[in-house]
Amino acid sequence: MTNSSSILPENESVAATPLLEEDSQIWQSLKQAIASSSGFQSWQLEQQLDSDGRRPMNLDRQVRTYLRETLETLAY
Repeated sequence: MTNSSSILPENESVAATPLLEEDSQIWQSLKQAIASSSGFQSWQLEQQLDSDGRRPMNLDRQVRTYLRETLETLAY
């Protein structure tokens, strides 16, 4: 009897690998597009002024923080 609660094929690790690589490529492309936007660049300048000597974030973390703050503002 097969497990009816499983929605992934038996070779799920093999099937998931190309999708993860594709997701990573999409994220890299999206991250670069966001980083080159004027809104992100303005936000980045504000962050530098407010940093108070804190260690700068890498680009990935900056984009994630920018997106989170932007969505929080829109939701408010």
